Amino acid sequence: MSGVWGADRVRAAEDEVFKRVPEGALMRRAAFGLANHAMTMLAELTGGVAGRRVTLLVGAGNNGGDALWAGHFLRRRGVAVEAVLLSPDRAHPAGLAALRRSGGRIAADHLAAVRSADLVLDGIVGLSARGPLRPAAAGLVEQVEAPILAVDLPSGVDPDTGVVAGPAVHADATVTFGCLKPVHVLAAGHCGEIHLVDIGIRAELGEPELVVLSDAEVGARWPVPGPTDDKYTQGVTGIAAGSAVYPGAAVLAVGAAIRATSGMVRYAGEAADPVRDRWPEVVATGSVTDTGRVQSWVVGPGLGTGKAGAEVLRRVLAAGVPVCADADAITLLAAEESRWDDRDPDTPMVLTPHDREFARFAGAVGADRVAAARRAAARTGAVVLLKGHATVVAAPDGRVLVNPARSAWLATAGSGDVLAGLIGALLASGLDPLLAAGCAVRAHEVAGQLAARDAPTSASVLVEVLPEAIRTLRLAAGFR
Repeated sequence: MSGVWGADRVRAAEDEVFKRVPEGALMRRAAFGLANHAMTMLAELTGGVAGRRVTLLVGAGNNGGDALWAGHFLRRRGVAVEAVLLSPDRAHPAGLAALRRSGGRIAADHLAAVRSADLVLDGIVGLSARGPLRPAAAGLVEQVEAPILAVDLPSGVDPDTGVVAGPAVHADATVTFGCLKPVHVLAAGHCGEIHLVDIGIRAELGEPELVVLSDAEVGARWPVPGPTDDKYTQGVTGIAAGSAVYPGAAVLAVGAAIRATSGMVRYAGEAADPVRDRWPEVVATGSVTDTGRVQSWVVGPGLGTGKAGAEVLRRVLAAGVPVCADADAITLLAAEESRWDDRDPDTPMVLTPHDREFARFAGAVGADRVAAARRAAARTGAVVLLKGHATVVAAPDGRVLVNPARSAWLATAGSGDVLAGLIGALLASGLDPLLAAGCAVRAHEVAGQLAARDAPTSASVLVEVLPEAIRTLRLAAGFR
């Protein structure tokens, strides 16, 4: 598990540590780690370090100081270092003095400095900054051709929300200090490869505000049959999805639940024949009332939003078992508020909206996706899985998981149906609803990477590779 802390918490933790360590010690520790990663990048890019050229983009404050001190350490390893001071009168005094002592230069020609670099360090702004890059800095960043290593975070990206509201640095890698910040999981695409340098503040941070599940944690929690299990004890998943118009949604959701190692899957709906044809192991009927006992329901994918769909939703919500409500089920709930009353508020529920579906029942997502998901979870009493490049999963009690996507291959028709089936299977196994949603998201993404293999893929292929994805996660957890 990786914890994530917001800017205010990080600054408060640093202030506590400042009281008991010598002045400048934390900055030098951070800068030394930054310089080491810069040297690694140089060696990988150019085959060596000595004589290579590094340009520092230096803003005011401590972030610029980190860059200047890193330049000092790089000079001591034979790297040619030139600093572009974007606010010369506000450059960090001790860092500037250290760079000069070690033979680093202050660039007179800013454009020439960025164009001649083998590597550029982005120390323009830090955790206190908000909003896009200012024109002068943005103009220089546009001229950079070398790889960029961001200092703590890419400048111009909001540290707490990951919002990019204008010109911003798109880094090849980011070295962050002390802990991960929200920007690193909500705007991972701008951060590049992320490296964490320990500067001794972890004990002061307290409990994390956000959590990223590791592959090992997901693999360790994934339900697999034991020697005393049978098809019922592993969890029976009910799928109420699809229609005559959209039978594929049912086929995909059912397939995902099966591939997730659910002990048994029961299907109810108009797509019973296509489901039986593709998945003969499924018990398929035409009606929720004829389905038999289940331990969770998935409702909504391809269901339709007419009277028939509304009646299916009503029966599912009244069943008294955990529910994953997706797609048309969310639209139905948003269209008539009284439908929420069909659900026992003590029964676990997972809602899986994309931004437009979210807006129908909870208002516009806005810039702060984490805050929006938290508010919706608290209001509905359900786990809210807000889909996006960084998927946010919020529980009613305030806990939040974030899954930063490593690719965009899952942006394909039917992908959400597969995710819903995965969540339903994990709910049926008895997993905590927040973890069921978070583990399903991670497995879904791993499956997307395996299915695509750097080329476009489809939801049907996602279903086929789910066992391989789960095996990958379990291998990460040490299972063989």
